[in-house]
Amino acid sequence: MQPYTAELLQPWVDSARKRGLRDIAFTDHDRYRAGIDFDEIDKLREKHVDLKIRAGIELDNDPVNSAAGRKWVEKHWDKLDFVLGSVHFLERDDQMFDSVPAGAAQFADRDIDVLYADYFRRVREIAATGLVDCLAHIDLIKIHGHRANADVGALIGETLDLIRSRNLAIELSTAGWRKPVNELYPSDRIIELAVEKEIPFTTASDAHSYAQLGENFDRLAEKMSILGVREVCVYEKHKRQTRVVCTL
Repeated sequence: MQPYTAELLQPWVDSARKRGLRDIAFTDHDRYRAGIDFDEIDKLREKHVDLKIRAGIELDNDPVNSAAGRKWVEKHWDKLDFVLGSVHFLERDDQMFDSVPAGAAQFADRDIDVLYADYFRRVREIAATGLVDCLAHIDLIKIHGHRANADVGALIGETLDLIRSRNLAIELSTAGWRKPVNELYPSDRIIELAVEKEIPFTTASDAHSYAQLGENFDRLAEKMSILGVREVCVYEKHKRQTRVVCTL
């Protein structure tokens, strides 16, 4: 946990400019909520009026921290532009399943379809809280390269229906390309299903360092064009705004 300061945040602004980005969102995990300082974000906005800077957080299913995280989100809802929902824990309370490489052991000798079904059930629980705007890296369960044996569309169908019914978005995250699975989050099939259901998308690099900000966005743009994603959205005070990114 690092408290927000001008010195901590400035490199992200510099990296955004270097990458040609005009809009960024800070979305630390809720376990690091103590470091978030909305006054520092406001100061950064005042100093860099040419860059849209959004205040967000990623609320996950951490069995230790998430109850407090949800209360924090409720308390600071009006100060936040954007809340991501995610799942990082399965049956073990002491280890995120997406830890690399240690988390891969949680998949050893397991029925992968059962794990997929359990994971998407947990995603639905996050989506149903009423505290998120968008679901992050929605098929993170594949991170170590484990693929469902069943049709992933059948496994995720109920989850996508819930997301659509609650008018939420899902994230197109380039982070998957730097993980063992080496694939965009989510998979092409899930994107196609989301497009059919008219579920909106956000874009993300899930940068854990300012050096990763906007990573592989050119590759993402190509993928979006191929799969027919013509719009993305951004959030301001939880209000969704649409941006046309590609035309036929």
